[in-house]
Amino acid sequence: MLRLGLIAAGLLPLAACATEKQPLAATSKVASKTSPSRKPVQTAAPEEDDDGPVKPGGPPRVHAISAILIDAQTGKVLHAVNPDAPRAVASTQKLMTALLVAEAGDPDHIVKIERVDTLAEPSKLDIELGETYRRGDLLRILLVKSMNDVARALARDNAGSIEAFAKKMNAKAAKLGMSNTHFVNPNGLPAEGQHSTARDMAKLATAAYKQKAIRDIVCLKELRWQHPDGHISEFHNTNRVLSSLKSCNGMKTGYTAAAKFCLVSSANNHSKDVISVVLGAEKAFVWNDSQKLLQWGLGEDPRTATSP
Repeated sequence: MLRLGLIAAGLLPLAACATEKQPLAATSKVASKTSPSRKPVQTAAPEEDDDGPVKPGGPPRVHAISAILIDAQTGKVLHAVNPDAPRAVASTQKLMTALLVAEAGDPDHIVKIERVDTLAEPSKLDIELGETYRRGDLLRILLVKSMNDVARALARDNAGSIEAFAKKMNAKAAKLGMSNTHFVNPNGLPAEGQHSTARDMAKLATAAYKQKAIRDIVCLKELRWQHPDGHISEFHNTNRVLSSLKSCNGMKTGYTAAAKFCLVSSANNHSKDVISVVLGAEKAFVWNDSQKLLQWGLGEDPRTATSP
């Protein structure tokens, strides 16, 4: 079972992350919702992309409004493109929701669903009023499949209301030095005044990465959920880079029409940890750009895809 709790501030050794084999059982009825199959990531041309050759030895070209690549252990910026441009960041901000929930600990705490938790679209687990779940199980579903209603349930349970949780999110953001960020909700759905930047999201991702409880979830390629009647639904991680790059070990995807495609991703080669943030990308580029940034940050050839 998942073990949450306060983790020491320093990076801990990364355990091998495999497919989650043991199904997570809800403590009451959950509506079935099976994820569609994912298409394999298509890598870019090896020598150049659509607007010219990549400089030999230099960082890969990024086709996004803003991006940043950092060393996760030192915080050093390795490459950046408009890193301080305020942007909607969609579901990548669920990393803040997960961080606050993980820091609260007690994964066996029972979350009882209230009607306000169900008021979210479009990606939902379809939780229902009166159902009960383990906090740790909801955290796994949140990070692997990005369920908006689950984010609301965890937030409301943690702080008493969505509004109170948003205040906790912003207080934590300030503590992490996220000086150009303001959160309004726990799931990243469009809201007036809600924004962050690639640089700020890298700070959040670094804090989340230091939480072993979170790292043990975001690296899962799939998750199995056992329903009360015994049947099992299988959910695939929304992060496609997990399946195209062996060194990738997380973290969180995001998409809304306003934010476009966003991806916070991490990778480790046993000697170095890097985190990439790509915001405001087109679907055709978000996976490849993130993968190439991670590979370049680890000293690998970013023109070559490495499958697990």
